[in-house]
Amino acid sequence: MSLRSHSGGSRRWNYFHSALELAIQRSAHKWKFEDFAECFPHYVEKDKDGAFQTFTQVADYIESATKRDLDDLFGVYDLQNKIDILDKLVSEAKARKASGDVVPNVWTEDLHPRSAICGRTIPTLEAQAKRLRDSVAKLEAENLVLLSDLEGKIKDTDALETRTLHILSNLEQTHEAWSDIPMDQVQGWTADAAEISAPTLRS
Repeated sequence: MSLRSHSGGSRRWNYFHSALELAIQRSAHKWKFEDFAECFPHYVEKDKDGAFQTFTQVADYIESATKRDLDDLFGVYDLQNKIDILDKLVSEAKARKASGDVVPNVWTEDLHPRSAICGRTIPTLEAQAKRLRDSVAKLEAENLVLLSDLEGKIKDTDALETRTLHILSNLEQTHEAWSDIPMDQVQGWTADAAEISAPTLRS
């Protein structure tokens, strides 16, 4: 099984692909039949043709298995696409260098990597910080409104509680005053009230 097709890839990918295929072939077939014969002398002595066929099949399997594993690995990391992007960036950088057109935020030989990273990341971090500050300001404004409403409700509750306590105090004073009145006096008031209301009831 061969490696993924590299048709349409960048020049850098094609070079890498060709070199890798050559390295796999050399690695898989580096083991000579003579080495195989030294490891399996009895098998080679009894059936040299069969042994040679087995040796060839093993080498082919090693080559195909290696290519298959690399295919899977390249697929996981999308290697061809990344190498193509790298090739494009390098080509664009060479073109800019040749034309003398160096724009901001472009790496140059005298640009320290830390400075280049800061140039890319600081604007993004500043934008995120501004967004967070705006969010905090909005939350603080909402909290002020809620706090104002809460304070108003607390004042209303305090006023209602004060009024309730005042009414209860008056009721308690009235009850105490009523309790202090002698019973015969209460009975006299009752009799007087009955006499006053009697003519009205008759009429």
